Amino acid sequence: MSETDKIMLAIRVRGGVRVRPEIEDTLDKLLLGRLHQARLLKVSPSLQGMITKAKDYIIWGEPTGEVIEKLLSKRGRVPGNERLTDSYVKKNSKYSSVKALAKAITSGEADVRDVDGLKPVFRLTPPTGGYKGKKKLGIGMGGITGYRGEDINGLALRMI
Repeated sequence: MSETDKIMLAIRVRGGVRVRPEIEDTLDKLLLGRLHQARLLKVSPSLQGMITKAKDYIIWGEPTGEVIEKLLSKRGRVPGNERLTDSYVKKNSKYSSVKALAKAITSGEADVRDVDGLKPVFRLTPPTGGYKGKKKLGIGMGGITGYRGEDINGLALRMI
């Protein structure tokens, strides 16, 4: 997988009270308008700039195939707020199952938009056991916001 095919999981961890308008606009463009919403994003220079601008309100990192599969199967929604199923994926995309779609997304060959009707935003719950740090500080200062790398997987699994 090349640098341009890299997939990021971005999760909003801070609410919308007293957010500067330009940061709120950036979060809206990322489709992270509410607390505990997540998106799978393909990395590009412009997207990286948007993530950097909203760094005090989101957590991001590289998810594993297992996390992407769980995210799609448990939190993926289609029209009518129904769960994403293997039959829906087979009918509305070129992939045979949710697992095959997750594998393609992990390798950078597919995107969430490849399934017709699949909503791009995943609504998560607060993490089981809570956050391990302060929400208003970056990860380097004992907080939770910012780039997590592979550590995003543990948090995402607790939120799914």
